[in-house]
Amino acid sequence: MNKLFADERRELILSILREKKRVTVKELAKDVNVSEATLRTDLNILEEEGLLTRTHGGAILNVDLPAKKSFSEREKKNRESKMIIAKKAIKHISHKDCILLDASTTALELARLLRDSNMKLTVVTNGISTAIELKENPGINVILIGGMTRMGSMAIEGLLGINILDKINIDTMFTSASGFTIEEGLTDFNVYEVELKKVMANKAEKIVALLDMSKIGTSSIATFAKCEQIDTLIVDDKLSDEYIAKLANYNIKVD
Repeated sequence: MNKLFADERRELILSILREKKRVTVKELAKDVNVSEATLRTDLNILEEEGLLTRTHGGAILNVDLPAKKSFSEREKKNRESKMIIAKKAIKHISHKDCILLDASTTALELARLLRDSNMKLTVVTNGISTAIELKENPGINVILIGGMTRMGSMAIEGLLGINILDKINIDTMFTSASGFTIEEGLTDFNVYEVELKKVMANKAEKIVALLDMSKIGTSSIATFAKCEQIDTLIVDDKLSDEYIAKLANYNIKVD
């Protein structure tokens, strides 16, 4: 086996744990082809992220760790809700805007609407499927952020391509998340994509969050945008007046 980058190695460790549920350091070091010292460092980091629990001489998978779903599986889930959100979101985009779309399946629905629009836009994205959709519209300039891809994902991850964001003025970032709470803001499960999304969020003048109701009130491993950074929350159903009032304390509008 060729040597893997740290993030690739940790993904492999989680994959092995999903299959075996429990492993020893000695077995895992052999499977991953690293020293036991390196492996212990990886296990400590993954434990800090809440993905596993260290045991004497090994590790076990956390029982509440969700099964990893492919992009195509996630795309089919709550499709109607995503279409409702996308139709609202396109109203927040103006002719000649420079927008940023993340690699979420909800942003992909928005990209499909933009593909058939007459607006002239510049769209920056780390979503491979999103870039493919938008390149069919000659009025849209598509800038794909460079970086690393993984099996089963249609997202560019990591910080290799972030320099391009220093050269572009982003009007609005449209992003989804694994969860949203007022205390933690927008959170996601993939810690490596979160690294990039944090940078993207900091580069945008405004952030519009695209969330179906199943995401509201839930949180995931890592925060990439706090409430203070979010301008608008677009949802597929009505939030309670009490929740809307709490969001108003952070100047977050709801659509």
